[in-house]
Amino acid sequence: MNRVRSLLENLWICKDTQKDEYYKVKHEIPLFQKFIREQLGWKLVNTERLLKLEKVPVRGEIFMGIQEFTEIRDYCFLCAVLMFLEDKEEQEQFLLSELIDYVETQLKAAMEVDWTSFSQRKSLVRVLQYMEKNNMLKAYEGNSEGFGQESGSEVLYENTGCSKYFATSFAQDISGFHSLKDFEDREPEEARDDGGRARSSRVYRQLVSCPVMYWDSQEDEDYLYLKSHRSLVEKNLEENLGGRLDLHRNTAFWMMAEDDCYGKVHPRDAVISEAALLVCTVIRERVTAGIWALGEDQCVHVSEEELDKLIRDCHERWKDAWGTGFREKDPDRAVQEIKEYMEEWMMFWRTEEEIRLLPMVGKVSGFYPDDYDEKDKVGDGDA
Repeated sequence: MNRVRSLLENLWICKDTQKDEYYKVKHEIPLFQKFIREQLGWKLVNTERLLKLEKVPVRGEIFMGIQEFTEIRDYCFLCAVLMFLEDKEEQEQFLLSELIDYVETQLKAAMEVDWTSFSQRKSLVRVLQYMEKNNMLKAYEGNSEGFGQESGSEVLYENTGCSKYFATSFAQDISGFHSLKDFEDREPEEARDDGGRARSSRVYRQLVSCPVMYWDSQEDEDYLYLKSHRSLVEKNLEENLGGRLDLHRNTAFWMMAEDDCYGKVHPRDAVISEAALLVCTVIRERVTAGIWALGEDQCVHVSEEELDKLIRDCHERWKDAWGTGFREKDPDRAVQEIKEYMEEWMMFWRTEEEIRLLPMVGKVSGFYPDDYDEKDKVGDGDA
């Protein structure tokens, strides 16, 4: 299997911190360059410092973004820090106090910046630590965490020069874009040359970057492309990434073999994944029993209260098998965490009126042995 997987898994591969992997991937670029350019339609940044695949998705999904960030403000601070580093030479050093003055000046017209606020300092710390982790900054004296505890804390940083490759480059002017939808609706560069290629790239990108590809209509052009070119799509993905293509009535999955996975996978060896599998099984049981109706769109439409109750019942029924963390967790918090996991894996979409349980729920499910209850009782008695 070629090393295009490394480019998909990582923000980038930096020679300074991943020297061996950098040269291995660089050596194999001729093997997968055509796949990246012609099938995915993505740009490969190939420099003497780093390798980066600019992974622009078809549409924004809830699981996308920087996982370490918890507030919109984090992204605002990130943009300001990137602007600050634009004016710095590679290996140029600077103080944290200089940086925070710049951030405050740049953002004061758009938002309130108050470094006496613990939450705002922690927000900047998350940004700085993320940038250090990805080799955009180096801390020479002091550490970023100190600023979170005390506003007067000082740190000496060095600009590595990698930050200039962080932002994705677009072929057209995006200065007039104001929302995510503007980016989703933009005309891709390849669409101006070959509309068919743009459509195929959408299909490949969705399969590669998301847990599942959905379509609402049998007339959907992306579905029609996948249906008519199924063998070719499967061949190209299998040769470059491994796995197999599962095509259903209104969904498609790129499934990885259990012993040949990469990136984030579901299910995995974690309590939250196990809990989600059991919830999916109960949902399927309700549909089979006619308690919840399967719509023409192959989805189940329920209220958020109904889903919450189902998950809460599952928590009560199986929490003793979910480890101490979940067993002792507040039921409402457990419900929220399971829902967040399911939403991130595109098992449901949320609207103002309802929850739309998607076919992903029916793809993978889990169960305990039939004698689970009896084993559990024996264990309690022995204790």
